[in-house]
Amino acid sequence: MKCYLEIEVPVRYDALWFKELRDACKDVDVRWQRAWHHITMAFLDEMPAGVNFRGILDRHLKHYQAPELTFDKVDSFSTKSGMHIIYLSVTHVPKDFEAIVQAIRNDFETAGCKMQSAFKLHVTLGRVTDAAINVRALQRITASIQSPPFTLKLQKINFRIFQGKTPHTTPSSHSSRGMENYLPMQKWEKISPRMSSVEISPVISPR
Repeated sequence: MKCYLEIEVPVRYDALWFKELRDACKDVDVRWQRAWHHITMAFLDEMPAGVNFRGILDRHLKHYQAPELTFDKVDSFSTKSGMHIIYLSVTHVPKDFEAIVQAIRNDFETAGCKMQSAFKLHVTLGRVTDAAINVRALQRITASIQSPPFTLKLQKINFRIFQGKTPHTTPSSHSSRGMENYLPMQKWEKISPRMSSVEISPVISPR
């Protein structure tokens, strides 16, 4: 089965820089992501039955302090399918954050999981559906946006099982067709800077 390991990023859709970005792209067909912004730590193309994913995460995260990332860059890239992605990212990635992400990915691979895509720290803001625009023209637009640096503490990690043909990124409090959303199984609490476990509760989407 295919699974996602995602870190929630509390991006505000009504933030001024985000509004300026959407205004700058008003002549481009973009499917903007209004909520459920995240960094994909790992996309598992295949995960064998019986993999103790919670054990892997507990081992690495229970003593790891909630990371703070400073987001300061808006850019775009093209996927293998040809779709253009407008994204938010950081110029300087903390070395300890890179190290723990890679360690978790390595453990999933050791457990027999298959991952075709490398880790690329980015937060998807929109997917361009306009076939007439190329990525260079899109990058000229995104380069005009002056996003003021802002720092966010990343406190939630979600593990999701993909069951449909297309991923639907919607808030976990809402249902999404073709996918089972799992409430955060790990959470950096605001009171404590370290990771603590919470109960996993499946949220099954209605038919």
